Amino acid sequence: MKLPKTFLTNMKQLLGAEDYQAWLSSYDDETLAGLRINTAKISTEAWENDLSPYPPSRIPWIPHGYYYPREEKPARHPYYYAGLYYLQEPSAMLPAQLLPVEPGDRVLDLCAAPGGKSTELGARLSQEGLLAANDISVSRAQALLKNLELSGLPNILVTGEAPDRLADTFGDFFDKILVDAPCSGEGMFRKDPALIKNWEEKGPHYYAPVQQKILAAAVRMLVPGGYLLYSTCTFAREENEDNIVWLLKQYPELELCPLKLFPGAEPGIGGLPVIRLFPHKIKGEGHFAALLRKKEALDESTAFTSRYPDNQKELNRLNKETDFPDFFYRLKPALKPERIMVRQDQIYYLPEVFDCRWRLRYLRTGLLLGECRRGRFQPSQALALSLTDARYRQTLSLPAGDDRVLRYLSGETIALREQEMPEKGWCLVCTDGYPLGWAKYDGRTFKNKYYPGWRRQ
Repeated sequence: MKLPKTFLTNMKQLLGAEDYQAWLSSYDDETLAGLRINTAKISTEAWENDLSPYPPSRIPWIPHGYYYPREEKPARHPYYYAGLYYLQEPSAMLPAQLLPVEPGDRVLDLCAAPGGKSTELGARLSQEGLLAANDISVSRAQALLKNLELSGLPNILVTGEAPDRLADTFGDFFDKILVDAPCSGEGMFRKDPALIKNWEEKGPHYYAPVQQKILAAAVRMLVPGGYLLYSTCTFAREENEDNIVWLLKQYPELELCPLKLFPGAEPGIGGLPVIRLFPHKIKGEGHFAALLRKKEALDESTAFTSRYPDNQKELNRLNKETDFPDFFYRLKPALKPERIMVRQDQIYYLPEVFDCRWRLRYLRTGLLLGECRRGRFQPSQALALSLTDARYRQTLSLPAGDDRVLRYLSGETIALREQEMPEKGWCLVCTDGYPLGWAKYDGRTFKNKYYPGWRRQ
């Protein structure tokens, strides 16, 4: 791999001669692959003892992250389609782990695509509060939406807006904000050498002001007492420590929260209490993370009252003209009618924290339950992935090793044994108890309703 001379000079100055040689030698090593299990669906104990297709090898800085052998293909396994894990470069798992998210928080992932960090933040909310995931690129936000739905997260807003536009809309609203900023990508050169060309064309001097603009918008959206996690996958001081110094000078209401180091992690330049990861120190690529807190403001209220659209007229129509109520009452526990929104016969379950006056470019508001066509309700793929087998009355669970699972995921019709025959109507198809999607039985044929856009090729 041919690295730019200016980049090498900068790294030698950053690391010192001895560390520089060890770092440079690490580029001859093979990159490592990782997966992070979805704790919204399974526990580490269940994964290690019952489910993992590979010998568990934990990633030290995250309790539910694992290395897997590169020759394996976990994206082809049925558990991937059940949303039991997310494939992610090991060092990229760190930022979401460091943001102290708790159930009920209002959380924003400001530069969220493709969704690796968002899915972790959402899992830790335990279906409470709100996860707003944004990416200024709508095409990238589409991939973000799929990953959030695959993870079974219902309390989401997915937007494709510029950070300033979000700040104008929300004001100081979020308890926790993650800014994994666009950067020059120096820490990923080993994993993706194509990034070198972008560095040569732009580099740290281009990205630093972009990052500062994003951070300024994030500060505007943070409540007093809230936390902001800033991260990059680059080594450049201009994009890392210098931005933190700029941020603290520009916004005196912020304070830097020291991060605890772990074996292989390095402090920032000058001993700044941030975390740096280098590929010659850890089994992963390069990363930077800093945690900041907005100081409490006296006598300032951040109370929020949810506002929902009045959909009673539309709900009455659906109840009268469609079979949606029959499906609605099969769910356990039942959905709250006041949180149901109907738009052009598509039915959404809004997050418990939502204001219909927000005027944003949404890709998703809450959980898409499904849509009504010609008087019939058709449940969505997103709804299937958000459930457990105990939440829906009629399920079919097949072992992951059953070849019918792969045929189902490919969109084929599968044959059922006599003891597996369901009642007429919708059936939640699962693997080892974890939902994959829908099928419908009409008394003769078990019709495969797995979402075509997600089919296994």
